[in-house]
Formats: sequence, structure tokens, C-alpha cells
Amino acid sequence: MSTRRKLLVAYFSASGVTAKAAGILADAAGADLYEIKPKQPYSNADLDWMNKESRSSKEMENPASRPAIADNGADIEQYAAIFIGFPIWWYIAPTIINTFLESYDFSGKKVIPFATSGSSGLGKTADMLRPSCPDTTIWIPGKLLNGNPSKAKLEEWISSLNLY
Repeated sequence: MSTRRKLLVAYFSASGVTAKAAGILADAAGADLYEIKPKQPYSNADLDWMNKESRSSKEMENPASRPAIADNGADIEQYAAIFIGFPIWWYIAPTIINTFLESYDFSGKKVIPFATSGSSGLGKTADMLRPSCPDTTIWIPGKLLNGNPSKAKLEEWISSLNLY
């Protein structure tokens, strides 16, 4: 695969649902896979959205929150297009996705969000993420990958994106 065709699937997953979707997507796209890991892993208590004092609730309540990531080892410059995956929290991407986007130079890269959600769609998630990634203007509409997305359906979607 030539450098201009290299794809990356970077994802954050709190419970494993997004990780599963990311793995299927990476397989369908022939892409490399990179997990966005929080420096401080989330416990079940941290993820209790019913508790206004939980870590995730406090992060999502503060748009300036930028949870630290464990490493900055994604070799972004070698990729032409990057799928960014995450669970939907409070109708948008978790703020750790902003941390990731702000940690790299996405100049000239195509960015395609994808998400998993128990009850909501992507909504204005991409619009909310764009300010964290000002060095790219190539945002491709994303997709919700709930359930068990088939490799064939994902290959069809990827083909329709004209990434190459």
C-alpha cells in the first residue's frame, strides 16, 4: 500500500463497544489500529453518568476539560486519512477526543469520525470537534457503528468515501 493510501483507525473505548467496532472497521479498511488510552484509566465509578460527581460527568460538564492521554505515539504523519472513533457521551464525543486531536498535526489529512451510542446519533459531534483540529479542513461525514457492523457494509461505506 502506498503512503498516500495509508489509513488509520484511532479510537477511544471505555467499555469495549467502540473497540470492537474499531477493529471491524480497521479490518474492512485495511487500516492500522491505534487505541487512544487515557493516562488515568476510567473505573466503573468514573463512568457513572447518573452521578453528577463522577469523573466523566465532570469532564463532560466542562467543555475545556482535556483528560491526559497515555502516550502521543500515533505516527499521524504517515496516514492520508484517519478514522476517529469514540462512544457518544452526553450527545457528543468524550473530551479525551479533543485531547487527541489537539496533540497532533492533521494538516492535509482526511478526518472521518465514527461513534457508538446507546441512544443518540452523531448530531453535531463533528462540528464540536473541528475547533480541536484546526489544521485540517477535510472533515468527511461520519457514521454511527452500533451493534455488530458487518465488514461488507463497512467496506461499502469506506468505498463511498473516496479516500484515495
